[in-house]
Amino acid sequence: MIRSASLRFALLFGVVFAASALALVLFLWLSTAGLLDRQVEAAINADAQGLVERWSEGGIPSLLLTIQDRLAENVDDDAIYEVSDPLGATVAGNLGRWPERVARPGVIYELQVSRAGTHSVADVRRYDLPGGFRLLVGRDVRGRVQLRQLLTSTLLSSMLVVALLGTAGALLIRNLFRRMVAEVSATAEAIAGGDLTPRVRRTGGGDEFDRMAESINTMLERIAKLMDGVRQVSNAIAHDLRTPITRARARLEDAALHARSEAELRAGVERAVADLDGVTAVFQALMRIAEIEVGARRSAFAEVDLGPLLADLADLYGAVAEEHGLTLRLEVPDTLAILGDRDLLQQAVANLLDNATKFSPQGGQITLCATRADRIVTLSVADQGPGIPEADRPRAAERFFRGETARNTPGSGLGLALVQAVAVLHDGQLALEDTHPGLRASITVPAMTAAPPNITPASSAPHPPENAALSSTHLR
Repeated sequence: MIRSASLRFALLFGVVFAASALALVLFLWLSTAGLLDRQVEAAINADAQGLVERWSEGGIPSLLLTIQDRLAENVDDDAIYEVSDPLGATVAGNLGRWPERVARPGVIYELQVSRAGTHSVADVRRYDLPGGFRLLVGRDVRGRVQLRQLLTSTLLSSMLVVALLGTAGALLIRNLFRRMVAEVSATAEAIAGGDLTPRVRRTGGGDEFDRMAESINTMLERIAKLMDGVRQVSNAIAHDLRTPITRARARLEDAALHARSEAELRAGVERAVADLDGVTAVFQALMRIAEIEVGARRSAFAEVDLGPLLADLADLYGAVAEEHGLTLRLEVPDTLAILGDRDLLQQAVANLLDNATKFSPQGGQITLCATRADRIVTLSVADQGPGIPEADRPRAAERFFRGETARNTPGSGLGLALVQAVAVLHDGQLALEDTHPGLRASITVPAMTAAPPNITPASSAPHPPENAALSSTHLR
């Protein structure tokens, strides 16, 4: 219980609530009592000022007459007056004698007084007059004392109510806090136990707890997706790499057992090395995709002009397309600047062109296009091949995914995964759409400038780019 966060939270709420209520009660009490005290003091001062003026005008006779008149007119019977001579004898007033406690002038004294056989409480003040006379002016404050006692008892009762309400509120907050934390804790324990299906339940109120639950559930969905991806990648690696590794082992064994000359032994080893090189290329592609996904290449971002970059790619793949009986058409502006990594963008477009070349029928056309709309640049590669079935498109960019139409073609199923990683790294996305016949793969990225480009169709140039060493990964 002592280590319970909900209990500490509830106690903190109770303390803050009680302190606030106490501060409010003290403010009300002091304000009310202070107002009454100020009213009494103001009445005494005004009354004394009038009596001093009458003294100044007519001396003792005028002062005594004024006191008698005021006592006669005092309907509330709360006025107190006392006038004594230099010897201390009472000259006029309704107290009967001078109070011994009232020794200093200008100070308010609260006294127990007795008038007409009735005990009461009064606030009085002393004024010294010329000739040794003394004047005492006061007010009976018995009603104020009673009101103060009533107010005090009421405030004490209200403090008891506040304490009860604070305790009830603290318990309510504690239960609410425990219920919300228990929901999150139970979900976390289930996840830690290996069950990725539980989710934090939302209350539907749209409050902070609901937003927290939504964030946690989104995180869990992401974790579940990543775990599923890890399982799929592990299964795909085990499935796709088993064949080349087994083939390499078989070739090495065959060469070791049956080679009759050094040339035959060397040929067997070279074939095995080629198979192992394919395995190494797969792992390199996986590492490259992982490097892109964590954003490690953002430090290499710079202004990239897509016009010359795509023209160089068209030069390189134009010759490859001619070998396959295809035509490569280029539609790009003279200049089109974006912020990005030139090598990764070149690799992504090269993968799309490699895919289009591999799956286009003889005599078909491949179109490499770059357009701009508002602040979005779109790079697209369209072919006239069999395309990707609509049911397979959501999974086409997954690692090692290969559709039925690509089962018998070379490749490891990592090309589109790399293209998508490059698009996401550049704050863009990869889109696949059917062109009847064929497939259009488009990468959209933010542009750098607002000036609209002039798109001019152009055929692929006959000369290859200077950097023609592109390690394109097979897509399917």
